Amino acid sequence: MLILSRKQSQRIRVGNSIVVTVVRVSGDKVRIGIDAPDGVRVLREELEPVDEERPDSRAA
Repeated sequence: MLILSRKQSQRIRVGNSIVVTVVRVSGDKVRIGIDAPDGVRVLREELEPVDEERPDSRAA
């Protein structure tokens, strides 16, 4: 994992077509903007679909 420090309004480029911008830093929260092509899916980790091969903890 690459870890970088950025200040508000600074950007990080991922590959040739994805740009991550630090929009605001407030206390312990950081607001970021992600500019990616339409074909690239951007999803918060907690919304990622559950892997169907793993047992569902709710079924217990």
